[in-house]
Amino acid sequence: MIGISSILMQKGNVIFMNHTLLIIGGIFHFSFALFHLFFWQLFNWKKDLASLTFVNRAIMQILNLCLTFVFVAVGYISIFYASELLTTKLGKAILTATFLFWFLRAVEQIVFFGIKEARSNILTIIFAVGFIIYLIPIL
Repeated sequence: MIGISSILMQKGNVIFMNHTLLIIGGIFHFSFALFHLFFWQLFNWKKDLASLTFVNRAIMQILNLCLTFVFVAVGYISIFYASELLTTKLGKAILTATFLFWFLRAVEQIVFFGIKEARSNILTIIFAVGFIIYLIPIL
């Protein structure tokens, strides 16, 4: 028969694992924020976006900067408010929304980029890592 101390030890291990996953998730989000700040250079946006209308060029850049802010915010919350994310209804809702964000991003990668390009497949796997990081604590 499993003793109460054994059950508490297992629960403690799960809490520690989930907390660790959220720290990793925070780093994951900060990494994506940094990556998005380099879009102008990585994707030669100065030249490529020039072919868009003024409005569409502005929208692309604004969306990228706003998404960068979201990554920083979720990264910060994941690291500094991990306990609250794991123990409150609002925290679980934020974890669920974050899981869904990365799940949808992985699906969209396949829909819009296909599965024939290796770089696209690598990104799909990275996005899947994101949704797994945030799925496990809500199970």
